[in-house]
Amino acid sequence: MRTFILRRIIFMILSIVAATLIVFILSRLQGDPRYLMLNTGYTTPEIWEEWGRKMHLDKPLVIQYFYFMYDGLIKWDFGVSLKTSIPSMEMVRAFAPASMQLGLSAFLFVLLTGIPIGILSAVKRGSIWDAVGRTFAVFGQALPPFWLGIMLILIFSVNLDILPSGTRGEGTTGWTKISYFIMPAVTLGWLASAGLMRLVRSSMLEVLDSEFVKLARAKGASSRTIIWKHAFRNALIPPLTFAALIVAGFIAGTVVTETVFAWPGLGFMTFQAIINNDFPVMMAAVMVFTVIYVLTVFIVDILYAFIDPRIRHS
Repeated sequence: MRTFILRRIIFMILSIVAATLIVFILSRLQGDPRYLMLNTGYTTPEIWEEWGRKMHLDKPLVIQYFYFMYDGLIKWDFGVSLKTSIPSMEMVRAFAPASMQLGLSAFLFVLLTGIPIGILSAVKRGSIWDAVGRTFAVFGQALPPFWLGIMLILIFSVNLDILPSGTRGEGTTGWTKISYFIMPAVTLGWLASAGLMRLVRSSMLEVLDSEFVKLARAKGASSRTIIWKHAFRNALIPPLTFAALIVAGFIAGTVVTETVFAWPGLGFMTFQAIINNDFPVMMAAVMVFTVIYVLTVFIVDILYAFIDPRIRHS
């Protein structure tokens, strides 16, 4: 088990280093980064040279990369926002709580809908419940999030006036606070819920047709034991992988949902940084997203080892 964890930690570190290399190369493809940093009009030669020394651009590319990796991975310093003059990591810390709250709310919606519907559809294969589950999956993957969000606002905010149309509901508590999360969470989680439902259904069908499940039925095991102890646990690895990528993507922020509902999260921040050519904020966002995904995959690898002993001892 120690060797397994150590190997995964090494892969995680190498992935993050590779991400820094890709970001560094992309930052140099358009030429001197000072053209992006100093795009405010006329710049004196003194300021140009000062920024070159500050960004280590007077050194070879290899040395520049090591400075870039040191600033990014050790100091987590990506510079100051060109738009707001606020340190980029402070902006990330300011926008991150909103994305985490929305992401976890959407993930809860995905778990409460995708897994039960997928299991029910597999167990009741060919029945009306299976048809309902497959219809849910079709509509879930066919409706674009931006359209779904606008329709939810039109129906529940404009026509019925029972849910707020956007923002986080700062200063509210109780049910009023929760009501601000309902439509954004459903919009963000709808597509992922349909995908998880289909994956759970297909994995459960594969396991339910296996020989050890037939043996459990022949030995007189109850349906509940067969479904939850034998079938669901052995069908868990593919949905677990998908669910991990879902929660990482949700926490990293999604531009469409956050824009439709005026939700001030990381996705909205990154979109604004791209529009404004705010290079330091873009670099900070890319590195934060990379670390979130890599850590999520690392945690999933560890969970694999606990779910399936064959992976732990391989």
